[in-house]
Amino acid sequence: MGVALRPLLAEYKESPGWEGLGGIAAIDGFNALYQFLSGIRQADGAPLMDSEGRTTSHLSGLLFRNANLIEKNITPIYVFDGKPPVFKASTLAKRREVRENAADSWEKALKEGDEESARKFAMASSKVDAYIIDSAKELLSALGIAWIQAPEEGEAQSSYMALNGDVTYAVSQDYDSLLFGAPDLVRNITISGKKRIRGKVLSVYPERLRLEAVLSGMSVTQEELVQIALLIGTDYNSGVSGVGPKTAVKIVAEGKFYDRIDESENAAEPDQLIRYFLDPPVERSYRIESRSPDPDLVIDLLCGKHGFTKERVEAGLERLGAKKGQATLDAWF
Repeated sequence: MGVALRPLLAEYKESPGWEGLGGIAAIDGFNALYQFLSGIRQADGAPLMDSEGRTTSHLSGLLFRNANLIEKNITPIYVFDGKPPVFKASTLAKRREVRENAADSWEKALKEGDEESARKFAMASSKVDAYIIDSAKELLSALGIAWIQAPEEGEAQSSYMALNGDVTYAVSQDYDSLLFGAPDLVRNITISGKKRIRGKVLSVYPERLRLEAVLSGMSVTQEELVQIALLIGTDYNSGVSGVGPKTAVKIVAEGKFYDRIDESENAAEPDQLIRYFLDPPVERSYRIESRSPDPDLVIDLLCGKHGFTKERVEAGLERLGAKKGQATLDAWF
């Protein structure tokens, strides 16, 4: 998912600590929901579900992760993807295949009693569907947490809002936000402090990347950074075979981007993809409104509809309002 820029960005990552992240965070909604669905699971990999078999892992994640963010003086705003661009079809098809194969492997591992493998395959089979999205929006509204519907890519919308100064930074696990021009990208704030990687449980801390520092350090323009990404491969193109991050930087520095990108087979022309990153479709008339949570509505939704225990939900609601005088969106404008 996203573009493989990690090796090029390592030296530009900051470790701000939670105390350095106060402000308004425009969170990639799909990205966050996928993390909740992947990480909040039972020992055998099954997601949390209500009595009617509806998944509730994402609802638990939204309630308690947002409580955690607000306690840290971070005001979350969720941005949801709209219709994907036509040239993303191939990537989406591949992801569906991966999920389907993982679901088959999960079922096989369960039959064999291999709980560790079952959980791994279950995480890979996570799917953000219409029910997940609609129920997430319903809970966010009840919690008084703003959400915005993007016309296409949520990361593009978040980046636009950050460029406008209406949010403090964009939040996503992927690096695409930098390609869309987000001046400030923060990773690892919607996942827990621990993450299972290759069978090991590791501590995870927030990371911050500033676009200006990346461009200056690499001595490239934003358009050249997009060219580097296209050579490597993005969600919208396959890249050039055999070209990794360091080689891509060299090709662009030598002015040979168009010579090499023609060697790849893509669903769109390079200039069309560059334009998409530099000037993507976004909602320009968005409104960000601050509201207090509606406890009765939250309890009715989570306890009445999905079977959460009232004590657990009330604990989450108490955390959401635990800080008297907690900064609201209005305080940031």
